[in-house]
Amino acid sequence: MQDDIVALFEFDRWANARVFDACRKLTAEQYVAEPVAGWSSVRSTIYHIVLATEFNLRSLAGDADDPFPPEADVATVDDADRLLERAYRRFEELRPTFTPERLNTLLTLRAIGRSFTLPRWAILRHIVNHSSYHRGQVASKLKRFGIEQQITDFFFWAIEQVPQEA
Repeated sequence: MQDDIVALFEFDRWANARVFDACRKLTAEQYVAEPVAGWSSVRSTIYHIVLATEFNLRSLAGDADDPFPPEADVATVDDADRLLERAYRRFEELRPTFTPERLNTLLTLRAIGRSFTLPRWAILRHIVNHSSYHRGQVASKLKRFGIEQQITDFFFWAIEQVPQEA
């Protein structure tokens, strides 16, 4: 294990898998319900994680304009999981291009009605940071339904990567 983009994405995949496993304990009704009035559903938050991950990786690949299914078509945790796995496969396809020189090149993307220019490495780090933020929201929502998810802290992922003494 070393401190790089690949390790961050391995962590992100590990943490998202734990969250998705916890979400599978929800009923279909709970998955789409507001856990508290005014809070978005677990499904909406999971969809947002998947959409942002896919959008940003598509941007890096030069495919940002490809259509993405609406939330209603991503009705289950398994549907979201399939889309997220597709995004991770895209990451693996892009991975050979992630040289230090390439990661430092600027990319302009359009999101939320604005254009942004930033280095490619920042987009990759943003994906992982963004997912972490929203995984915390999902954890709070799951607690409202009486479901505890496994720990998803980077610290614990790193511990799992290193052989530990008994």
